[in-house]
Amino acid sequence: MEYFFFYFIVLGGVFVDVIGFSSRVMKYVLLLFVDVVLFLVFVSIFGGITVPSFVVAFIIVLLLSFFNGLLWPILSYISLRFLVVTFGFGTFIFDGFILWILDMFIPGVSIGGMSLFTIPLLIAIINSFVSIVLDIHEDSLYYSSILKKELQNSRGIRDKDGFIFLEIDGLAKDILVEAIEKGDMPTLKSWIDEGSHILTSWETDLSSQTGASQAGILHGNNKDIPAFRWVEKENNNRIVSSNGFSDSTYIENHISNGRGLLSFNGASRSNLFSGDAGDYILTFSKFASKRSLLTTTWYYLYSNPYFITRIIVLFMGDVCLELFSRIRQFVCSVYPRLRRNLSYFVARAGANVVMREATTISLIGDIFSGKYNVIYATYMGYDEIAHHSGIRDWDAFYALNHLDKQFRQLNRSIYESGNNYHLVVLSDHGQSGGPTFKQKFGYTLEDLVSRNLPSNITVHSILHSNDDHFYESLGLKKYRGNKDRIDDTIEGIKFCIRDIKEKNSFKTLKKRYSIIDSDMPVFDKLRTLTEEVSSDFKLYDDIITSNKTAQSIVLASGNLGLIYFTDWSVRLTYEQIEDAFPGLLSSLASHNGIGFIMVKSAVYGSIVLCDDSIYYLDEDKYEGRPFLDKFGDNVANHLRRTDSFEHVPDILVNSSYDEDTGEVYAFEELIGSHGGVGGLQQEPFILYPSCWKLNNKIVGAENLHKFFKNEMLKFWDDD
Repeated sequence: MEYFFFYFIVLGGVFVDVIGFSSRVMKYVLLLFVDVVLFLVFVSIFGGITVPSFVVAFIIVLLLSFFNGLLWPILSYISLRFLVVTFGFGTFIFDGFILWILDMFIPGVSIGGMSLFTIPLLIAIINSFVSIVLDIHEDSLYYSSILKKELQNSRGIRDKDGFIFLEIDGLAKDILVEAIEKGDMPTLKSWIDEGSHILTSWETDLSSQTGASQAGILHGNNKDIPAFRWVEKENNNRIVSSNGFSDSTYIENHISNGRGLLSFNGASRSNLFSGDAGDYILTFSKFASKRSLLTTTWYYLYSNPYFITRIIVLFMGDVCLELFSRIRQFVCSVYPRLRRNLSYFVARAGANVVMREATTISLIGDIFSGKYNVIYATYMGYDEIAHHSGIRDWDAFYALNHLDKQFRQLNRSIYESGNNYHLVVLSDHGQSGGPTFKQKFGYTLEDLVSRNLPSNITVHSILHSNDDHFYESLGLKKYRGNKDRIDDTIEGIKFCIRDIKEKNSFKTLKKRYSIIDSDMPVFDKLRTLTEEVSSDFKLYDDIITSNKTAQSIVLASGNLGLIYFTDWSVRLTYEQIEDAFPGLLSSLASHNGIGFIMVKSAVYGSIVLCDDSIYYLDEDKYEGRPFLDKFGDNVANHLRRTDSFEHVPDILVNSSYDEDTGEVYAFEELIGSHGGVGGLQQEPFILYPSCWKLNNKIVGAENLHKFFKNEMLKFWDDD
């Protein structure tokens, strides 16, 4: 028998070499032969099953494939809930049941025990591996035949052309252009070259990250989202995190008006927010909703019996790729680079493989069913890899190449389905490269803040954005009912702060303090003014704080830092901070790694500080050099808007930015970062249908929402 296997493989190789892979049929024939051989190999290794001959093995595998192709679409629909609960592994229980039935009808065959489960699982894994090698998944006839017929019987009420928005998380326009020029994204290049699509950039808000951007794009409202994380002082100093399952629901409840981008017969796939879609799957803000578990969209994923094994094979391949990436960067002395822990293997493969494949297959089902007018889906693999490997690393471009294949597959599905969908590709923000703040200076933003605070002031920080979604680490506790806190309660705090600006207008204060118009250096002037104000007004009384409560919280969103002082129930003024913590502000503003800080002065209004220069936001006036210019023409407007938010921090910090290299210094340990201003993080892209009209560059996610919505409505009206 062993010799037969050898000769069979050799002859099969010669046969394939002569005929070639010019047709899909040859690939499926080879796949069937490989399945038969592996079936016999597993039988001889694992036992528990008796197969008398090669011919019988061939019949079993052929019948198993036939039943999977013929019955599985119906069987998977009936048992959908079971498949969802078992994450797809229930597939192999059904295959085992089919083997058990074949056992009763084929003479000489005996199957029992765990072999009924393990044999189908192992064959399916190898089947998926060979399919990937031969690119059978790309050329699969499955959806265009069996699944297409199933889904066409359940068509929705859509009677107009539809739109599918494909978001590549974290991809800047310049990086996309580089990928196209390198040949990594031939599908998108062909759309541009053929004139069906137009590529342009748009500008993010101050906080260039998914929470703010998707809130604006999908709901037309990202007000009061100052960063990836923020503190709500009035809510027991609760820390809100954009990617938390419960927090994303909390945020959507605040930003949604029921008329989001997907409110007109739409569907949300793998997004942070739902856009008011009627159907959603793998959407953070709706994970707690029973509707997300009951949707028949799961059928698209599990309608292919080998979906879960394909995911397993690709997952392991991505783990190997990450290992290779680490070795390559070490050998080639790539800098900057990060030390990635073991858990990152899972995080990367989850984002780059599991979510990618699940998103594409669910979209293919949407396309063939033709139910929805508008669909929005996020692909997050590039963002995850660029964070840790670098925005221009080989690994990142390789991920983009695989995304391009997904788009080619979707485009082909639109053609085969006969349902006319228009594809729009975009990104929610870009990423800026550079060493982290800690790599550059040897300490973190938290360390810098702590050095300038009294030793008895406790500091808590979250300087990363890739924590587990189910709980916060670093001492934070996760509570039911959307309650993330530093401690169970904050007791005994006496808020006896006088709001100077409320009681004294800006004009009155200018008359009272002659030091305002003097020519002394800015920080000397402000320090002197603080002393005078302190003598006239008691800035704060003694504060009694729980021993378990952090009195200062330092958060990071890429190269944007947020500093809150929890002993005060409202935003502190410049004068209060300087009086309570002398030298802190000047130390931050003069640091080489910090581009600017923003605080609220009781006398001057909102001010932005850098070294010994100051920019008065309210008056649009500099004293010193114009240090904000390199951050873009709209940075002052972005700062003014953020300054008006309810949960703006006591001190807003943005890292320095090197115009020559395009580098920023992230306050979290990511060498590709986003969240603040500076570099490519502010320049995402839109690849939109050429029939749409865009006259001016779009600034802000809310305006991008308006553009998308207006163009869709105009298209449907014309249609």
